[in-house]
Amino acid sequence: MKKNICIFCGASNGNNVAYQLYAQKLGELIAKQGRNLIYGGGNKGLMGIIANAVLEHGGEVIGIIPERLVKAETAHHGITKLEVVADMHIRKARMADLADAFIAMPGGSGTLEEIFEVWTGAQIGYHEKPVALYDVNHFWQPMQAFLQHAVQEGFIRESFYNTLIVSDDPEILLQHIDSYIPKDLDRWIKK
Repeated sequence: MKKNICIFCGASNGNNVAYQLYAQKLGELIAKQGRNLIYGGGNKGLMGIIANAVLEHGGEVIGIIPERLVKAETAHHGITKLEVVADMHIRKARMADLADAFIAMPGGSGTLEEIFEVWTGAQIGYHEKPVALYDVNHFWQPMQAFLQHAVQEGFIRESFYNTLIVSDDPEILLQHIDSYIPKDLDRWIKK
C-alpha cells in the first residue's frame, strides 16, 4: 500500500459542488485506509476540504506551505503537521520527497504545473512513483485529449502516456496506485 498520498488541487471550490463532494470522498478514503495526506498546507478551496475530510476520519495530514502564503493567511493551522518553507520550489521538492504517490484533483495553473513536474520526473527516471488524475466531473478529459494529440504527433511516447492513472472513483484510483509497476525507465540511465 502506498502510505503517503500527495494531492495537488485547487485553492478554490470550483463551480460544481461535485468537486467538493469528491474531495471529501477521497479524503475520507485516505484516512480509513490508514494513509497520510501530503498537500500544500492550505485551508481554502479543495485543499481545505480534503485536509479536513482526512482529519475528520482520523487520518494524518502534513502540509507544506511557503512563507508568502502563510503571510496571506491561507495556511491550515489545524492539521497534524504544517511545515513552512521559503518558496514554491522547496515546497514542491519537499512534497515529492514525502510522497509515495501523486494525485491531481481539479485545480488551476498551480495544480497543472505540479502534476506535470512529477509526471515528467517519472518519465526521466527521477522517481518510480505513480501519478494519477482524479477525473471528477470529467475535469481532466480535455487535457487527456490534448495529451493523446501529443502522442499522435510524436511528442509523448504512448507507453509513457499509459503510465498516467485516471479515474473518477477514489477507490479504483487508490487500487491502481497500489498496483502500479514502473516501466521503461532504463532508457534514461547510461550503462
